[in-house]
Amino acid sequence: MPRVRDDLARLVSFRSVANAAIEPVEECRRAAEAVAELLTEVGVAGVEAIPTADESLAVVGRTAVAGRRRVLSVLLYSHYDVVPVGDPSLWTVPPWELTEREGRWYARGSADCKGNFLASVLALRALREVLGEWPVEVAVVCEGSEEQSSGGLEALVRARPDLVQADTILIADTGNVEAGLPTLTTSLRGTGSVLVTVRTMERAAHSGMFGGAAPDALQALLMALAKLRDASGETTIDGLDHSGVWDGNPFDARRFRHDTALLDGVAPLTGDGTIGDLLWARPAATVIAIDATPVSQVTAAVHAEARAVVNLRVPPSTDAAVAQRLLIEHLERHTPFGAHVEAKPVSLGHGFTARTDGPAYRAMGRAMERAFDRPPVTTGQGGSIPLATTLAELVPDAEIMLLGVEEPASRIHATDESVSPDELRRTALAQALFMADLGGLLDA
Repeated sequence: MPRVRDDLARLVSFRSVANAAIEPVEECRRAAEAVAELLTEVGVAGVEAIPTADESLAVVGRTAVAGRRRVLSVLLYSHYDVVPVGDPSLWTVPPWELTEREGRWYARGSADCKGNFLASVLALRALREVLGEWPVEVAVVCEGSEEQSSGGLEALVRARPDLVQADTILIADTGNVEAGLPTLTTSLRGTGSVLVTVRTMERAAHSGMFGGAAPDALQALLMALAKLRDASGETTIDGLDHSGVWDGNPFDARRFRHDTALLDGVAPLTGDGTIGDLLWARPAATVIAIDATPVSQVTAAVHAEARAVVNLRVPPSTDAAVAQRLLIEHLERHTPFGAHVEAKPVSLGHGFTARTDGPAYRAMGRAMERAFDRPPVTTGQGGSIPLATTLAELVPDAEIMLLGVEEPASRIHATDESVSPDELRRTALAQALFMADLGGLLDA
């Protein structure tokens, strides 16, 4: 663990945001080099950084088990790019410097996903030190543009499916529903964002002279956006089913309130379903950006144009492309005043459902229970990982599992991101025990 802390301190020092408008491209290249060095040091063979179509680098490698007949193979996936830190003044610690406070390690990427990557490295290092070799064939893929959803790695593995061939694939990019409770994510929602632009006039009009009669583009947009949800707050897009039921482990309402930091008196949106239903089994439309005159530049004018980005999440049983089209039609249909509406897709990712009936899944259950001293639970994930769907298509016989070091206190994608060293240690131990089990070295 002391070595892992040093490794994490080095990795988080790279401002590896895969967007040259925010951080220098050099930062991602240096992070990729550090990842390659760590994998080579731990014993992965043939490590190389391969350029992808989105101008990022995917670090890959594979080590066979020498002198044995056919053994099982495991692919370990993670990513080294991170989301921007936002306003650094909102952080209570330096975002690019690993800081220990009250038993946690703070920095951007400490959990998502550099901490996840190092949990896999720690597992490989421990196995080699104890056994002298790995009991399974190990392949590694660590990409550099996952947070941008630009599809660089998906395009690469479609062109080079040999890079991801494996019996079992561990996607280390999720985590536990609460600290100390081992969790396997078995469901990922699909996603599709839409940019909607509403226009009513060629130019803005003085609100004193024309307000009340002139059709306000911002008001029209707000009215259309309001039609995305019913009175209870549940998403109700015309033609899109919203009656799904989550059949996995429930999401405790008190934990939900704590994890989302709900204000006093504010109730979770439940509609006619449970929190689990709304998070993982039903569609959710969220307005994630809106363009209009900012308060700092207020003028007495009726808006001629306004626009917004609506992010749609759908359960894996729903075709994300169909749902996105229904969202566009819904916005067009419900925008009032005869306003001109232009709605177009921005991004698209399909959902994923994991197989949970295979021998590797059972082995991971045993490993997690040994590492965490309690049996694992299953959960859904509101976020989308398009690569999971691509891997399921390219390696249809592989068992794909999603796990990681993240938990609610990690605050991924937010200020003061952190990781619990104990979560990292136990997650690494679970991966090491899992590979030992697959290699026939542990009793069931």
